[in-house]
Amino acid sequence: MTPIPLSLYIHIPWCIKKCPYCDFNSHQITDELPEKVYVQALLKDLEAELPAIWGRRLESIFIGGGTPSVFSAEAIDTLLSGLRTLLPLRPSMEITLEANPGTFEQERFKAYREAGINRLSIGVQSFNADHLTALGRIHDNKEAIQASHIAKQAGFDNVNLDLMFGLPKQSTAQALGDLQQAIDCQPSHISWYQLTLEPNTLFHHTPPALLPTNDDLWDMQQQGQSLLEQAGFSQYEVSAYAKNNQRSQHNMNYWEFGDYVGIGAGAHGKISSPDGSIQRYSKYRQPKQYMDLAINGNARSSEEQLEKSDLPFEFMLNALRLKRGVEINLFEERTYLPFEQIKKKLQKAIQKGLIEDNNQIIKTSPKGWDFLNDTIEYFI
Repeated sequence: MTPIPLSLYIHIPWCIKKCPYCDFNSHQITDELPEKVYVQALLKDLEAELPAIWGRRLESIFIGGGTPSVFSAEAIDTLLSGLRTLLPLRPSMEITLEANPGTFEQERFKAYREAGINRLSIGVQSFNADHLTALGRIHDNKEAIQASHIAKQAGFDNVNLDLMFGLPKQSTAQALGDLQQAIDCQPSHISWYQLTLEPNTLFHHTPPALLPTNDDLWDMQQQGQSLLEQAGFSQYEVSAYAKNNQRSQHNMNYWEFGDYVGIGAGAHGKISSPDGSIQRYSKYRQPKQYMDLAINGNARSSEEQLEKSDLPFEFMLNALRLKRGVEINLFEERTYLPFEQIKKKLQKAIQKGLIEDNNQIIKTSPKGWDFLNDTIEYFI
């Protein structure tokens, strides 16, 4: 059986300011950051996870948050050095660090690069001053532009820019202007997605006024995708666009239902076992509680064994987000289930014109791509 790829997600939960649209586990900095203690806790947390992944090699690392770039380069270096002593890493593997423009310093980012970070994901969100204010961002439009230049000067040739559309009072022309500015920054990857009012956020509790209509959102999406394609960015996932085939290796592993270890406050993990069982787990969300428990190897707050009946939906929920689809045998490799388990549901979706009729690949049709949520529901 083909080994299931394994990635590592590391969560650093602190931000300079909590954004009103953010539903990630993030906490505003109110005191000195406990960098050393938190790094120690992360490494102890990983040690506790080793028995479940013994002998397996990491294919990618993603350090997310929060705003991981609030940590010093020395702390990131100590963390990566500790990881290398605990787990084998694939040579030249992708190691991503999330950062915000307001936390950029050229010397710091040179040191991140020297520590082993080779991909930056910069949370720009918009280049428009008014929209940045509406989103509660701490950086301005000049810093947003400068961030990508500083990244390149620091030695990064693999840079993602995060950008949102459908912002309060945003016109289609403004959304396309944001996108063109991102393209002009010459990143290797752009994550371009619609603002959504997620539960447990300030925007969900108090929605912003004058959000674009559904017709406006459709125009933004269609014209934006055309602009990205003309600029050489190929859409490979719902909101991910890559130039020169520089897809996010880490996110591809998620979408192809690979395994991942999660360490850090509020992190999640998914691990498959040789016996065919698949487990999901999460870590305690509050940083202090997490640090106290992780030092003793007790950072998990929940564990769940996935039911075999849930696996078709779990797999399709991720795989159908990939525009090129996935090979049929990947379903069997990643779920430990026979293809017959989804054959009838797949045929129904094919008959409705939502999935292409192909004996090798599971892929949405153009209609299925436009109505992706409806397509995924066939596999519940």
